[in-house]
Amino acid sequence: MSRLLIIGGSDAGISAALRAREVNPKVDVTVVVADSFPNYSICGLPFYLSGEVPDWHNLAHRTAEEIAGEGIELLLDRTAQIIEPTNKIVTAVDRQGRSHSLKYDRLVVATGAASTQPRSIEGLDLPGVYLLHSMADSFAIHQHLTTHAPESAVIVGGGYIDLEMADALTHRGISVTVVQHSESVMKTLDPSLSEIVSEELQRHNVEVVTGLAIETIEQQGTQLLVKGEGFQTTTDMVVVAVGVKPAADLAQTAGVATGIKGAIKVNLRLETDVPDIYAAGDCVETWHRLLKKYTYLPLGTTAHKQGRIAGENAVGGNREFAGSLGTQVVKVFELAIARTGLRDSEAADAGFDPFTVAFETWDHKAYYPGAHKLYMRITGDRQTNRLLGAQIVGHHQAEIAKRIDIFATALFHNMKIDQLNDLDLSYAPPFSSPWDPIQMGAQAWVKSQQQSDRPIPVHA
Repeated sequence: MSRLLIIGGSDAGISAALRAREVNPKVDVTVVVADSFPNYSICGLPFYLSGEVPDWHNLAHRTAEEIAGEGIELLLDRTAQIIEPTNKIVTAVDRQGRSHSLKYDRLVVATGAASTQPRSIEGLDLPGVYLLHSMADSFAIHQHLTTHAPESAVIVGGGYIDLEMADALTHRGISVTVVQHSESVMKTLDPSLSEIVSEELQRHNVEVVTGLAIETIEQQGTQLLVKGEGFQTTTDMVVVAVGVKPAADLAQTAGVATGIKGAIKVNLRLETDVPDIYAAGDCVETWHRLLKKYTYLPLGTTAHKQGRIAGENAVGGNREFAGSLGTQVVKVFELAIARTGLRDSEAADAGFDPFTVAFETWDHKAYYPGAHKLYMRITGDRQTNRLLGAQIVGHHQAEIAKRIDIFATALFHNMKIDQLNDLDLSYAPPFSSPWDPIQMGAQAWVKSQQQSDRPIPVHA
């Protein structure tokens, strides 16, 4: 095998290329990129738009020159259109419309995901209405911000990217309204924690409207009129970020099987059902480590891991993807919001017997200045005491990411909740307590679970 062709230059694609070169420095690795921005951090776009990262070039994980320095050929601004698996040829078109035939011995499809455009909303094509998922999207929004100087914005959606954009636009002095279809923002959290997030938004003068579906966006003079049932507001711009879908159309030209939400079916080696074609990242189904089944769970961290495995296996390796737990963290104003594993309802749907405990404590010893409150929800299985998931909300300086990662590590190794108390964690009063907050939360779970199992006394 001498020619490895990779379609897609984001997290999975570049990770695959780098790992393939590490494993086999003799292999010819070519990466086909549909735009001019290989290996850019899409997760960093809100911070570019807020002005906190002034230069978009700084969002590159690696520059094109650094990637080329690893012996990887980059073909920029070329869109792959057809895969012919029998002849092992990919047809790609450049910006000038010229067609190119690219031969391969092994192929990695890492085409990522595309923004979902809600069909139920009219007016998404109007000037001043933007999606946000790509570098091009961010440039369009940035151009609007700098040339039109909007004073108000409506964000349709209440997920991670939406709330980061609420933060970003508020940082620029823009009045923001968040409209969410479900009854709470950040619906991946339990309602009690979502309410804390909503309060933080409102504390920073973001108007939060929940339980409402936007139906139309209309031009009204120089502004936009945004309407839903019993709701309407005028605004200078609208950002719509209600989700993504796997970009699997290219793989389907090769006859590759797709599954959940149209994502590419792969095994744990990231192989598709077509010989010598691998796939990784936001375009594929993901093995969930707890659920023991495939799902669609697009995450940058997962894409990096899958790309690395696909790249290694494509040049003769034999690694398997260990599975995802859905571990996530996001900063919204002064809050950090994190989760891993399953919530109570998700665990019940999966056939577990879940028991969830809410717990509050300080991030470090309260006598040391600057202590912040942590709000946790820990879910375990009532029958086995096995940890199933955790959610944490607290100040962004309160080591939220570190603590959710401890839960994630425990989940990865199938630990019982009480075993968290055995972990040898660091302690100093400015950082924690002799029992870390996650251990105090574990103790609260065990105590509550034991009390819930006690028989109720029968009185004559």
